[in-house]
Amino acid sequence: MKMKASCSVILLLLAAFWPSFISCTTLVVNVKSQNGDVFQEAISANHSDDWVSLEYMQPDATHVTHLIDFKQELQVVHVVRLGEEELRQKPYQEMCFITKFLKEDYISSDAMTKLRQKNPWTVRTPEEDRGTEQLDMDLSLDVGAVGGLLSQHIPTLCSTAQTTTFASSRDLKTWLNDRQDVDSDWAAVSDASHQQPSRGVTSCSQLPSHQQLHYNSQQPCICQQEVCLWWYPCGLKFCRDRDDSGKSMSYRCGIRTCKKCRLYAFYAASRGLCI
Repeated sequence: MKMKASCSVILLLLAAFWPSFISCTTLVVNVKSQNGDVFQEAISANHSDDWVSLEYMQPDATHVTHLIDFKQELQVVHVVRLGEEELRQKPYQEMCFITKFLKEDYISSDAMTKLRQKNPWTVRTPEEDRGTEQLDMDLSLDVGAVGGLLSQHIPTLCSTAQTTTFASSRDLKTWLNDRQDVDSDWAAVSDASHQQPSRGVTSCSQLPSHQQLHYNSQQPCICQQEVCLWWYPCGLKFCRDRDDSGKSMSYRCGIRTCKKCRLYAFYAASRGLCI
C-alpha cells in the first residue's frame, strides 16, 4: 500500500515537537517484534525529574513514544500513524493515550539511567510476555486545560493531538482516589474532558466494506489501536553471595525484561478518523 507521508516527514515532526526527548537518549537497543521485525528502540531517562521514555519506529513507519512519569504514576503513549492513500485517509494521525500504572511494572528512572550494553548489535527479545491489556478510553481530554494537571509532560508530548488525546474515566478516578497530594478532584478533570460513547457503537472494523473505504462516511464507530512494548526492563535481578566475613548478602546483578501490549478502544466520529 502506498503512503502519502514518508518516514522522513515523521522524523521532522518528531524533531520539531519533542527535541528534549530525542536529545537526551541514553541507550539504543535492537528489538525484535513477535512477527520477526527488527527495529531500534531508544531508551531515555531523567532521574531528577523522575521519568523514562521508550521510543521506536515500527517497520510500517508508525512512531510510538511511551513516557513513564514516575512522579505522577501516569503513562502517556503517543502514536503517529501514516494513512493509506487507497482508503482516502489523512497523511498521518496523532493520538495520545493516558493511563495510570504501578511503579513495580518498571524499573526506576535511576536504574534506567545506569543501563549499559556490551554488544550494541545484539537483537533483544523479552524474557516474559505480559500479554495484552484491553482499555476502554471513554474520555477525550482538553490537552491545554487538563494536561498540566495530570502530568507536566502531556502539554508537550500531546500538543498536536488536541482532539485525539484519550483516557479512561475509571482509570483516572482510581488514580485520583489513590493520590494524597492532588490539588484538584474529579470535577476539575471532568470539566476539561468530554465523555465519549463506548457502548452501542459498531467497531470501525465491522462496518460494511463500502463504508470502510469511504473517507467521508459519517458513520461513528469504535476505533482500536494496539500498541506494544516489545522489549523493556520490567524488573531487577538480584544474586546472593557472601562478604569477606562470610555473611550472606544480595546484590543487583541484572535486569528482567518483558513484553506488554495494550489495545486502546476509542470513539471516532467517522471511519475516516480511524487509521
